[in-house]
Amino acid sequence: MKLGVFSVLFAEKSLEETLSYIASKGLEAIELGTGGFPGNAHCNPDELLADNGKLKAFKQTIESSGIMISALSCHANPLHPQKAISSVQDAELRKTIELANRLEVPVVNTFSGCPGDHEDAKYPNWPVAPWPNDFQEILKWQWEEKVIPYWTEVGGIATNAGVNIGLELHGGFSVHSPATLLRLREAVGGNVIGANLDPSHMWWQGIDPVQAVHILGRAGAIHHFHAKDTTIDPINVNHHGVTDMQSYALMLDRAWQFRTVGYGHDMKTWADIISALRLVGYDYVVSIEHEDGLMSVDEGFTKAVENLQQVLIREPLGEMWWV
Repeated sequence: MKLGVFSVLFAEKSLEETLSYIASKGLEAIELGTGGFPGNAHCNPDELLADNGKLKAFKQTIESSGIMISALSCHANPLHPQKAISSVQDAELRKTIELANRLEVPVVNTFSGCPGDHEDAKYPNWPVAPWPNDFQEILKWQWEEKVIPYWTEVGGIATNAGVNIGLELHGGFSVHSPATLLRLREAVGGNVIGANLDPSHMWWQGIDPVQAVHILGRAGAIHHFHAKDTTIDPINVNHHGVTDMQSYALMLDRAWQFRTVGYGHDMKTWADIISALRLVGYDYVVSIEHEDGLMSVDEGFTKAVENLQQVLIREPLGEMWWV
């Protein structure tokens, strides 16, 4: 396995400064934002696809740093019911897939998106209960009319480009759990749809990340991995529930909050996650994502690196000499 980072943390630094900084921390990989919510501070598809000279220079900058690109990421909602929004985000995703092909990057990370509840809807609708039955009707319409057709088309584009799609299992989107990821993967067919698995979103939904790794890994459905932690407040969660709608900034009152690695769960838990990844055959990049409201970017990132260095399994598997 290799340790990497999602570069959105360092949007105020240049690409060269970012690569130099993460290399100094011992990292071997970088995940680059290309649009959507992460932005494209270090990797602008429009510029790179339009100018072969810029694309070549970009490749040389990456290669000379000794850092590999683990994924291009444009997390957004390409199924947003407002066409003015979804058309832009869909275009960014398609350009990102093309750029990944040109850069020989194997994974594009994003969200599945979430549609509205009918053709003329203005806002996404995320059903989370089977009753009243209206919610079941909405869910059926969304998957049959929007989710499956869209990802079947985009999955085909990605397959032709030699790129896998890593969907982050995130609340508020149609794919948010191992079951919904596997449902879409089966509907689309092949291996192109997989997870960008982030334990932080499993914990707040009440899903054990180790078991999520086993469920998805046994199906060969983990394309990328984010390292981010979550802490559950034992009092506030009983007040607000896990679907707490308060701002992330209200950390003292929220039911749960994102933390840097090791500050939500101990290192034994993280060692179990890393071991489960190795057990199911995932030996790719563990990409740090820092969204800890109690730590600066540098401190939160540095602590995540230090903690993960303790548990990351780097060397290739050898023979079981004791057998």
